[in-house]
Amino acid sequence: MHKTQLKNGLRVVMEKIPTFRSVSFGIWVKTGSRNESPDLGGISHFIEHMLFKGTERYDAKEIAEQFDAIGGNVNAFTSKEYTCYYAKVLDEHLPIAVDVLSDMFFRSLFDEEELRKEKNVILEEIAMYEDTPDDMVHDLISEAAYGTHPLALPILGTEKQLQAMDSSHLKAYMREKYTVDNTVISIAGNYDDNILELLEKHFGDFGSRGAESALAAPDFLGGMKFHRKKTEQNHICLSFPGLQIGDKNQYAMVLLNNALGGGMSSRLFQEIREKRGLAYSVYSYHSSHADSGLFTVYAGTAPKQTKDVLELTKEILHDVSRKGLTESELSKGKEQLKGSLILSLESTSSRMNRLGKNELMLGRHYTLDEIISRIEAVTMEDIGDVLQGMFKQPYALAMVGSSDRVLSGIRRDELVV
Repeated sequence: MHKTQLKNGLRVVMEKIPTFRSVSFGIWVKTGSRNESPDLGGISHFIEHMLFKGTERYDAKEIAEQFDAIGGNVNAFTSKEYTCYYAKVLDEHLPIAVDVLSDMFFRSLFDEEELRKEKNVILEEIAMYEDTPDDMVHDLISEAAYGTHPLALPILGTEKQLQAMDSSHLKAYMREKYTVDNTVISIAGNYDDNILELLEKHFGDFGSRGAESALAAPDFLGGMKFHRKKTEQNHICLSFPGLQIGDKNQYAMVLLNNALGGGMSSRLFQEIREKRGLAYSVYSYHSSHADSGLFTVYAGTAPKQTKDVLELTKEILHDVSRKGLTESELSKGKEQLKGSLILSLESTSSRMNRLGKNELMLGRHYTLDEIISRIEAVTMEDIGDVLQGMFKQPYALAMVGSSDRVLSGIRRDELVV
């Protein structure tokens, strides 16, 4: 891995892999839904869409044709804390990818007619999301955990917020947030030795400066939210306080998650799906932010089975909170984590993502050997520290379903250690 800066201070992180014939290129901006003001909810995601809708040189169709013509992929995504524009192409076509993506980044037109059409596209995206209760419940659990904090707000925004925006709002937001200090370029794959000349050509005039805006850390509220919707299943999430990005116990948390609900051999999957047949989908995950984190369990099940699934889930969580993991779970988890890490290195996309996110959110990088050493060093005491943080206060609960009857009488402090 090589880290450098362009003459204007723009950070660049690169990993050259000469045995590959592909290269992945990403532009990362440290702004997402948590950085938005209440009246501009969804603007980060809206800008992400609009950068594909035409520039001074290319219209939307021509942007797509540029990448189709070289067999490449181009896309973008918006999270709660960052936005990424990326492409994966054959190594010989990297100059085309850099040229088109930089043109989108600096010279998008934000045409009012395109803006109007893209608002409708995003409204359809919101409608599709609202028709997918197993997605909706994950936003609902953020509200239950964080209340009105920006981390709890939906990345897509609302219809009212979108309709109030015009091109002047998007341009002003970009001037404020899309700065040299807030941006990182990451590249992984087979690139030429003149890569920095190529980047200077396209990004050297990037002169927008600005200090990173201060963020207020959320309090974990441990609330409860229910959204009434006619569904065949109840979709349930339980959330607990997690770890922020870069926490010293991050690998202990990953190992704990793997044992609880991270795969087909996990406790939740084996007990609820395999042994009892009470759910098709049951899993857990950990999401980290700059200053906080959430550990979440999800299950989707029929209304008549919801109480049993909730009770089983709480039993499993109660057991692990008191007894921790077994030696077998810890050792198998370490091998699983090392395996998935090494397999991910076979993809230039995953390497580019790791480089970009680490530089943007942490400003530091670890070698593969360092990561493996940190995984191997996780002890039962580390797992215990993570569990103590998770179960120190009442959990948050969210459900999407046709009736909230099953939630009556639930004590969310019953797992507190």
